[in-house]
Amino acid sequence: MSEARIRRGGTSRLSVKGQAKVTARSRRGAVRQKSAFDLWLARLPISRAGLNRLINWAVLLLIALLLWGAASFFGLFGMLRMEMGEWAARAGFQVEKVEVHGTERMDEMAVYAIALGQVDRSMLNIDLPKVRQDIMHLPWVQDARISRRLPDTLVVDVVERKPAAVWQQGGKLSLIDAEGVVLEPVSPAAMPDLPLLVGTDANRQAARLALLMEAAPALKPVLAGATWVGNRRWDLRFQSGETLSLPEGDEQAASALVTFARLDGLNRLLGRGIPRFDMRDPDKFILRLPKGANAPDVPASAADGDKADAPAGEDATDSTGADAPRKEQG
Repeated sequence: MSEARIRRGGTSRLSVKGQAKVTARSRRGAVRQKSAFDLWLARLPISRAGLNRLINWAVLLLIALLLWGAASFFGLFGMLRMEMGEWAARAGFQVEKVEVHGTERMDEMAVYAIALGQVDRSMLNIDLPKVRQDIMHLPWVQDARISRRLPDTLVVDVVERKPAAVWQQGGKLSLIDAEGVVLEPVSPAAMPDLPLLVGTDANRQAARLALLMEAAPALKPVLAGATWVGNRRWDLRFQSGETLSLPEGDEQAASALVTFARLDGLNRLLGRGIPRFDMRDPDKFILRLPKGANAPDVPASAADGDKADAPAGEDATDSTGADAPRKEQG
């Protein structure tokens, strides 16, 4: 009787027990659907409210990016910057003065021309990195710093290159710094008291020469110049008129120069009328004398070797043996 259906008023109904089963299944399905979404949310390291705020901010950011892109595409920012620059210029914020600091030898007019030659001289729009880049192209400028001083002044602080030598190439004289950068032409009548470098690309070897002379500091004050021979080695000229031929290679040249400085300190090689010292061969120390001149009593520092060929009109003395040198003349 309990499972029977009761028909009343033309409507069929399940029994109470059947209704309970249907209701339980519906609730379980609803619970299963809700639990799947809740489990997915639970895996996120953010609450539901936080997730909603994040989505809202993402939408606002996307809108802002779209507006920014549209403004950039139509050049609105450029027009706005130009308008602000013109307004600032009308208000007196425009470059009218330039102060240059740190210069001693260079012509400051080149700096003024660059700073005042900008197309847009508004203090808001002037391109300081470009001004600095243009000033850095000047030969005398090693470094520069540009700053604004409101309302109308640019301040340029310059680190100037220091002259280190005079480079002779193709009959022309140029002042160079320790890195070999050409600073300006030099007149033969106004030669500065600096070493003279001679030879193709000798200016690019200025740093190597400076490092070489550090090996023998006692010889630096008496160095008159140097010739870069065959793009491979140095001939040094001293103020007393002698020439020292050094071997190829930085280490070999430095070693020979140290040996020569030591011998000069012991025996006063310089200033004794010897035109040339040849140390290109590490096993020989050759003195080249004028024809008919007597060889000075100078001990050598190398091992035994044969006499080198002397140039025309000269004699060669090959000193061998530190204690009892052998002197030969042709």
